[in-house]
Amino acid sequence: MNNLLATAHPFIVQYGYGALFGVLFAESFGLPLPGEAFLVTASFLATQGQLNIWLVGLTAWTAAVLGDNAGYAIGRFGGRRLVIRHGARVGISAERLNKTERFFAHYGPEVVIVARFFPVLRQLNGIVAGSAGMGWKRFAIYNALGALLWVGAWSYGVYYFGDQIKVWLLRLHTTAIWLAGALALILLVAAAYWAISKRMFIRR
Repeated sequence: MNNLLATAHPFIVQYGYGALFGVLFAESFGLPLPGEAFLVTASFLATQGQLNIWLVGLTAWTAAVLGDNAGYAIGRFGGRRLVIRHGARVGISAERLNKTERFFAHYGPEVVIVARFFPVLRQLNGIVAGSAGMGWKRFAIYNALGALLWVGAWSYGVYYFGDQIKVWLLRLHTTAIWLAGALALILLVAAAYWAISKRMFIRR
């Protein structure tokens, strides 16, 4: 996640709300882009006063809703065959589409509400809803609600609890360093034990 945030940061700094809108819109109709990382980065910048958190939320919600509706139109009017035929060019493989369809069929169309919180579902739920023949009005309501919950969690949540999140990320980084050090120590001890044992065996 830290790598994705580092990747998103210069784009948000340079292009602001336009970069946020473009990435979230494109991700929402199927492109494999790090929309969540862009939203979190924009929210962090808002905590520093570089962006307005309300505009971040409005931009993200609008992009998510419009992008999903574009995906719905692709699935509804283009059909599943068209998506499979040309989707691989933009990262939409038949396998990913099949998995999303199975999930959609198992949990029902209400999955559109929570789809935004899962990377693959976030990218394909509009396309699948359209190709499955889900009514547009029903999709539009579920989609708008799901986008609102997702944007609220990753924009205002980060904005108001940003300091705690930074501390958590720092602790996670520190823990990873300690674990790496402990693993290196274990490997060093094991190598030394193996070398000593081998030398004693040769002497015998």
